Amino acid sequence: MALLLRFLLLLGLYGDTMSEGPPPSSAYIPDGLEFEFPPTSYETRDSYEAGPTGILFQIVHIFLHMVQPNAFPEDILRKVVQKEFDLSTDYEKPENVVLILKIIYYEIGIIICAVLGLLFIILMPLVGFVFSLCRCCNKCGGEMHQRQKKNGAALKSYFTLSLLVICIFISFGIIYGFVANQHIRTHIEKTRKLSESNFNDLRTLLNATPGQIDYVLDQYTTTKARAFSDLDNIKLLLGDGIFKQLKPRVVPVLDDIKAMAEEIQETRETLVEVNSILTDMRQLSANLSNSLSNVKGNLEQALTDPMCSVHPVMTTCSNIMNSLSLLDGSIDFDQLPSLDEQIGNLNDILQTNLSSLVQKGCRSFNAIPGIVQNETVNVVSDVKMTLDSIGSDIKNISKNIPIQDKLSNFIRYLNDTENYIHRHLPTLEEYDSYRWLGSLVVCCLLTLIVIFYFLGLLCGTYGYNQNATPTRRGGVSNTGGIFLMVGVGFSFFFCWLLMTIVVLTFVVGGNVEKLVCEPYQNKMLFQVLDTPYLLNADWKYYLSGMVFNKPDIHLTFEQVYRDCKENKGIYATLKLENTYNISEHLSIKEHTGNINNNFENMNIRIDNIVLLDEAGRRNLMDFSSSGIDKIDYGAFMAATGKNPTKVNLLSFANDLEVKANHLPPGNLKQTLKNNAGILRNIHRDEIIPLQKLMSAVHQKLKELQQKSSGLGVKVANIIRFLDSAQDFITNRISTIIAEESKKYGNTIISYFEHYLQWVKISITEQMAACKPVATALDSAIDVFLCSYIIDPLNLFWFGIGKATAFLLPAIIFAVKLAKYYRRMDSEDVYDDDVETIPMKKYGKC
Repeated sequence: MALLLRFLLLLGLYGDTMSEGPPPSSAYIPDGLEFEFPPTSYETRDSYEAGPTGILFQIVHIFLHMVQPNAFPEDILRKVVQKEFDLSTDYEKPENVVLILKIIYYEIGIIICAVLGLLFIILMPLVGFVFSLCRCCNKCGGEMHQRQKKNGAALKSYFTLSLLVICIFISFGIIYGFVANQHIRTHIEKTRKLSESNFNDLRTLLNATPGQIDYVLDQYTTTKARAFSDLDNIKLLLGDGIFKQLKPRVVPVLDDIKAMAEEIQETRETLVEVNSILTDMRQLSANLSNSLSNVKGNLEQALTDPMCSVHPVMTTCSNIMNSLSLLDGSIDFDQLPSLDEQIGNLNDILQTNLSSLVQKGCRSFNAIPGIVQNETVNVVSDVKMTLDSIGSDIKNISKNIPIQDKLSNFIRYLNDTENYIHRHLPTLEEYDSYRWLGSLVVCCLLTLIVIFYFLGLLCGTYGYNQNATPTRRGGVSNTGGIFLMVGVGFSFFFCWLLMTIVVLTFVVGGNVEKLVCEPYQNKMLFQVLDTPYLLNADWKYYLSGMVFNKPDIHLTFEQVYRDCKENKGIYATLKLENTYNISEHLSIKEHTGNINNNFENMNIRIDNIVLLDEAGRRNLMDFSSSGIDKIDYGAFMAATGKNPTKVNLLSFANDLEVKANHLPPGNLKQTLKNNAGILRNIHRDEIIPLQKLMSAVHQKLKELQQKSSGLGVKVANIIRFLDSAQDFITNRISTIIAEESKKYGNTIISYFEHYLQWVKISITEQMAACKPVATALDSAIDVFLCSYIIDPLNLFWFGIGKATAFLLPAIIFAVKLAKYYRRMDSEDVYDDDVETIPMKKYGKC
């Protein structure tokens, strides 16, 4: 415990190099800044397992609990400690008497057992002495005469079986003694390795702490590099952020204007093409009219033939003459309105390159990120200087931490302690060899006694002849009886010495187990030590008084041990925030305030963005009033939707040929057939091309009609949205710049806030993790004292005590049984039912 207190005290000396900060306010971790604290590995295992021997230790623990079932005497221990362990003065005071009675009550189980052991120690030699004298006087079984009894065989069997069972119990106790003795020796030899591993772990803890501090502070370089990268990419990060805020309001308008510029060009091209087609259509229509007139004249001339006056040709000629009125054109394209005015208007409009004006506005808008970069050159330079100054401050903190000086004191103490232990370990091992040899002698002595008993049972049972009289028993049986009596003699001679060893080890081992080992494992020992004003009447909390010289700080042994056991850092374990606040020394509030002010007050001037100038606006307005939407599309649709002729020339030609075929041969018939062929040629050469042109004009004008429908409203909406977007840029861009600048600045600052939070977490929870301290304390008390020494010591007295206690019944049964094995000097003789007892004096014991 003193080692632990001194270790914590020296660690507290460099508590002024650490501090505590608030936990992270957010789980946000910037990409590329996932810091990992370097782990530290230690040699010593966290727990100790006794192996199969642990079962025997548990049996002893159960026995101790039965002997000493009382709870840990916290109040008694507190009172004893407060009186500085001195009860020799004024012990007659009532409170001292009560305290003594409480101690006796707590120790009553151990006291009773010790008293019984003392009685055994005192009485057994006395009983043995009296027993020897008694047997020398031919009493107490010393008379070499055995009276015959009817139940003699049953008694012999009972005595034999009882002694055998007792010897087996004694053997188990001896085995416990051997196991415990060897366990102590084996594990004492491991003490050097255990101490070395613990000292290595403590030295690792002390040596790794400065490197851990440097590692934590060096991560600032990574953070700064990330911030510098973002500052160098301010065009993309800040400029693009401003651009994206404006983009939803600006880009759609510019896209609409681009589309409108393309529509103007397409409309002009469509009108020009339609106008050209209309010219061709008029020409084709005129040619068609001439062709039809010629065919009509030829037919009228042919129908003047004399055959037309002869019945039934007259009817045919009459029908043909009546149908000639259908051979005329159905459309007069000259009546369609001219498109020259609209084409002229569009030509005038296209004198202004609207697409170029839109591209100019787009370039002006897309230049925002570049403007931001140019306008923030000085700000970026100032922020970089600020970040460099933060790095310099952190490096100065790293240089000014006096951790090496503070740790050197503890390292010297650690080396001195290690040298002391290594210097005295050979002495401990030497004393343990004496202990091992003495315990081995004790176990061997008991083994010798039980061997005599086993040999007596073996020889007596093997050599016993139930037909032989007591005076004629064989030598083997007699030897068995002698072995039993030798065992009895050894038992009387050594049992008091064995019991003395048992009582001494029982009192020491039992009390250490109940007063140290058990309360250490259930932490009640720490609770006693944490009692206010216990170890120092002027200090409420002793540990905080040692570490900080501030005894009012709630720092307890139990809390320190628990935190170290959980591998928490020294900072959190010792609550070093009471002496040093890292937030004050690693604070970047002043710097972050400057950074925030730099970004919030950035004077980024973006006031020369014009999406579309006045020329472009006039161009749009001129297009809306160009007359495109006022074209008489209905007239064009109606004209181009008709058939060029009143009748289908192919049908007319076919009908004419059919009628000609019904005529008698002659000039009339042949002339009609020739004109039918001419009509077919007109349809092929003139009607079909004209129909194609009419269809093309119809389709183009239909599409143009759809585009020009509501043209004024479309242009008005575009101009309205354009004005809105321009006003948004003019009036809102300063606010957007401020918001995005603040967001951008917060992003830069968040890197350092994340770094600082990680630094605080690392220092408070991970740096100088004090698990080796708890492990060293466990190794000293729980492993070395309790597991290496006390547990096997308790098992030793438990086994030897059990074996020694069973010597008492073994003596009784061995003396009784020896009568049935030994050769007697006289025996009972039966003659005529009269028993004659020879009169003889015996000199043997």
